[in-house]
Amino acid sequence: MTHPTTLSLAASFGFGDRIGNATPGHVEAMRRACGAIQPIFPQQSIREMTRTARTPESVMEDAIVGMKQAGWEGQTGADADHLKTADDVDVTMQAGFTFFTIDPSDRVDQQADDYDEPTLQAAYRDIADQIVWMDEYRGQSITLSTGTTIQLDETACVRAAVKYGRAINEAIELSDHIRKRSDEWGKPYEIELSVDETEQPTTLAEHYIIADQCISRGMKLVSLAPRFIGDFEKGVDFKGDLAALETSLADHAAIADMLGPYKLSLHSGSDKLSMYPALARATQGRFHVKTAGTSYLEALRVVARHDEPLFRQIVDFARKCYDRDKATYHVSATLESAPPQDEVRDVNELERLYLECWEDVPTGKGFTAPGRQILHCTFGSVLTDGELGTSVRRCLDAYPDTYTEILADHFTRHLEALHAGM
Repeated sequence: MTHPTTLSLAASFGFGDRIGNATPGHVEAMRRACGAIQPIFPQQSIREMTRTARTPESVMEDAIVGMKQAGWEGQTGADADHLKTADDVDVTMQAGFTFFTIDPSDRVDQQADDYDEPTLQAAYRDIADQIVWMDEYRGQSITLSTGTTIQLDETACVRAAVKYGRAINEAIELSDHIRKRSDEWGKPYEIELSVDETEQPTTLAEHYIIADQCISRGMKLVSLAPRFIGDFEKGVDFKGDLAALETSLADHAAIADMLGPYKLSLHSGSDKLSMYPALARATQGRFHVKTAGTSYLEALRVVARHDEPLFRQIVDFARKCYDRDKATYHVSATLESAPPQDEVRDVNELERLYLECWEDVPTGKGFTAPGRQILHCTFGSVLTDGELGTSVRRCLDAYPDTYTEILADHFTRHLEALHAGM
């Protein structure tokens, strides 16, 4: 089946592809992992499409062609990621996308967690006329199946309103537009809500209010991406206390079960293998994992192995663009943390310093090269450069079997780590 469909509550995994020829490798990983996780092969955000000069139609076509080439006969979803406007919805739905990720992060007050009481109350007064739900929650006490109790006291409710109130309203407005277009055009859809792009974790009280409001006001919510505790940097493994994370995941999953059910979604999910079993266990297999840039990084591994001069050019170019391009990403690597390419004579060592993920191969834990983040953030600059972008695609076209094998190995690790917790 190459026609995208909705996947409902099935465990699912999104394979981002920023170049357009990664799907055969993604399919091979699905075959090798042989589990109950459903794939989303066509997946890209509007932001990524802009940075790579692609369109929703080209993203969809590339994925469908790749599925046919690889002989994929199973189902797939299609994720129109990080949607912010009605126009975003229209162009992606027309292209055949079925999984719509609403991103109202521009309307989130990122400073709300740091406001003292007077500042918080002043901020609430500024938006009080937009908040219709305060009396529904104020004073409630909710006990989850985990035994954790959520206290919706005055401060918790006001802080949730200030931080997320306008974002909730915008998300519901966009959800209404999705439903309207679906009715008009006869297109299937399901919605994921992303509230993960914040500095501070989403509290249980905030999760409860956000989800309850969205569902009660008609959103067809199949998946929610909170900001979990710990660090979820691009291109590297989870940074934080795994035991504390699993406890927190169980509480968030209990809210999803109580109000939905809906899936918990992990964004910036690439390479977070150490926490995958915990996610699968805590959600009892009701999860979605979204990956994006990791397939591009593995494409550069093909370049490193078959065209050393080109790989060295890309490293030089990426280092010049990194400080500008990293602005919209959560990363910690600095230019000082990885050496310039001309200081590394051995290309295998250069590949390790800029692309390696795992030192402990059997478990997938322990090491990520800092240069990986430098290359991750600069994908758009590289791929839209007239010389470099064309050369990368030419190299991948010349060595498709290498790319398929590298991707299959890479994503089999991801899928098997998730299966370990199911």
